[in-house]
Amino acid sequence: MTMFISTISLFTLFSAIYGTAATNLHTFSSDSYNQPYRTAYHFQPPKNWINDPNGPLRYGGLYHLFYQYNPKGAVWGNIVWAHSVSKDLVNWTPLDPAIFPSQPSDINGCWSGSATVLPGNKPAILYTGINPLNQQVQNMAKPKNLSDPFLREWVKSTKNPLMAPTSANEINSSSFRDPSTAWLGQDGHWRVLVGSKRRSRGMALLYRSKDFSDWVQAKHPLHSTLGSGMWECPDFFPVLKNGQLGVDTSVNDDYVRHVLKVSLDDKKHDYYMIGSYNGARDRFIPDKGFEEFVLRYDYGKYYASKTFFDDGEKRRVLLGWVNESSSVADDIKKGWSGIHTIPRAIWLHKSGKQLVQWPVEEIKKLREKPVNLSPQTLKGGKFLQINGVTATQADVEISFEVSELGRAEKLKYWTDPQILCSRKGSSSLRSGLGPFGLLVFASEGLQEFTSVFFTIFRYQQKYLVLLCSDQSRSSLNKNNDLTTYGTFVDVNPLKEKLSLRTLVDHSVVESFGGEGRGCITARVYPTLAINDKAQIYAFNNGTADVKITRFSAWSMKKAHIK
Repeated sequence: MTMFISTISLFTLFSAIYGTAATNLHTFSSDSYNQPYRTAYHFQPPKNWINDPNGPLRYGGLYHLFYQYNPKGAVWGNIVWAHSVSKDLVNWTPLDPAIFPSQPSDINGCWSGSATVLPGNKPAILYTGINPLNQQVQNMAKPKNLSDPFLREWVKSTKNPLMAPTSANEINSSSFRDPSTAWLGQDGHWRVLVGSKRRSRGMALLYRSKDFSDWVQAKHPLHSTLGSGMWECPDFFPVLKNGQLGVDTSVNDDYVRHVLKVSLDDKKHDYYMIGSYNGARDRFIPDKGFEEFVLRYDYGKYYASKTFFDDGEKRRVLLGWVNESSSVADDIKKGWSGIHTIPRAIWLHKSGKQLVQWPVEEIKKLREKPVNLSPQTLKGGKFLQINGVTATQADVEISFEVSELGRAEKLKYWTDPQILCSRKGSSSLRSGLGPFGLLVFASEGLQEFTSVFFTIFRYQQKYLVLLCSDQSRSSLNKNNDLTTYGTFVDVNPLKEKLSLRTLVDHSVVESFGGEGRGCITARVYPTLAINDKAQIYAFNNGTADVKITRFSAWSMKKAHIK
């Protein structure tokens, strides 16, 4: 299609915007145009608070998503297991809550947990309940009618709680939650993990059962680390050593590695380790060099994630919660809080050193009105305005080729990538190779913009590729969290192009660098760059030229999410 591309000096525009103030806060209503931050194709209920994705599972030809939900307001509290179903992981239909307080073992709350499909295709849910003493205990529920593909009604076990803290097991009753999906050992017994801590040592407590009803705590946790604090939402699953297909959670063979993921309560980030699982001793052994939690799924605002094996598409799918970055007062005003990321396929990179994540293929069904840019050089200090795309609701893919690697800035010492991104934002310090990437949610005159970009450095005789998501100029409303995020992406610019895919959806910027080797999710709330006032640019604020080898963008249709 025909589009207009303007070429302007970045330096001129950036230098003109500093000092601009005055906030422009919106009065929210149910009118979608007056709800500029409500997403169009990310999962969120019509109103109120959501957090962790629970379950999930595929049953009866439907994907079942359970999630922590407050039916009474836009702040945390009154938590139940809400329930929605989908045929494609994109369009969702809500059902009545699957689990809500009704027994002594969960009368003060039904917190996170997981679903397991038992032999005979019989789902079961293990979840954390809060009892009258405000202790965290583990409960079970099963579907009332297995012939109902919607699994509308769930019946709780009369034996609840199945796992509880006692003086004998030395479990802290306020740090004992979020049972994982269970797996079958070679002895035919079930295993499940429950997140916990003992003083500062975080751990995944291990329980075993012959019948999925009577659970016995193992003498030792599956794994623990000193100083990591409380482990929430543990997830333990195998990944193929070679290939992108997923495998069932109970698989343990020579052709798989194992991933242990935990949500660290102290840091509010999701971390994972790659290693091996000794099924005979029920021990997880991290790979050498990864004995501490270093790797993260997402280096932005992302927490309490959960994977499941999609037996229909033979893939492992990852879902995560993204909290708001706005004030509680603004959340209450708009009437909702929290979204989920686009479901991601997840697999082990061919290097064996990290996981790769990519939006599920089904999301492409929402693409329309494609805009393609021919390969061209983007000179230092220039940018391209991209027209023809709905800038608040888009899927953008761009790849860069860098030839003048000798102009990469040298790093004298190792620096935390998030700190590096904060120091070298898209509009502050120019480097030889970068920053270059995308400006999204950009207002006319660039008073507001969110930038997602690469910068290349030289460090100890090799090149480091930095991926940043810079929210520092995203909004004139300074009551928002304007944190800048960053990570190094394991890409060799001598051999590979630098690819970036960014999903833009009204108040979320979900970015995938290096074909999914680095992921950053951000929440932004512009006051000017909303609705039809937002723009998208490709930019290069480095001093060296870079080549755009591929550019494709699509407007995204609204998903059917009730």
